Amino acid sequence: MGPDAGNLETRLAFLREAERLKDTLRSGVTAGGRQESVAEHSWRLCLTVLAFADLVPDIDPLRLLKLVIIHDLGEIYEGDVPAIHQRADDGRDARERADFHRLTERLPDALRTEFRALYDEYAAASTPEAVLAKGFDKLETILQHTQGANAPDFDYRFNLHYGKVRTDAHPLLAEIRALIDAETEALAEGRAAWAG
Repeated sequence: MGPDAGNLETRLAFLREAERLKDTLRSGVTAGGRQESVAEHSWRLCLTVLAFADLVPDIDPLRLLKLVIIHDLGEIYEGDVPAIHQRADDGRDARERADFHRLTERLPDALRTEFRALYDEYAAASTPEAVLAKGFDKLETILQHTQGANAPDFDYRFNLHYGKVRTDAHPLLAEIRALIDAETEALAEGRAAWAG
């Protein structure tokens, strides 16, 4: 016998609510010149993990993928706060965690518990997978900044320091970061950095 209809409905309700991330915008701009959504950032972050996970054989790639899928769901109600506006004491982490709990409240107990544990694991960077997830999150953001059709006054140099603590936390992240930083530096100096 399969799951009861109520169990399926609660999962569908969660997915219906999570759809809001498609309309939750970030400050990043696509190569085509429009603002990207949180969902688009999360999609390419997942793709980033798939592209590099085989280079870190001592981690659980499924757990890493789960972490990056979950990581921005707390932005569902109040949106993304651009990095240049974030402060350590702004209460953002607590608001996002509360919003994540609100989103997952009606899920079946075991699934809600798993999702919330993943969210907390990511926030605390308490496992090797969470350390990588946080670092890849920063890398995807600065990579987007090298590709986006940014305004003429875009501060590329901000990205040379943004998230460095997270990307310095693992040798692979640091190596990838060095490549993206070279592109960022070229853009900051007004040279074409990426051709593709």
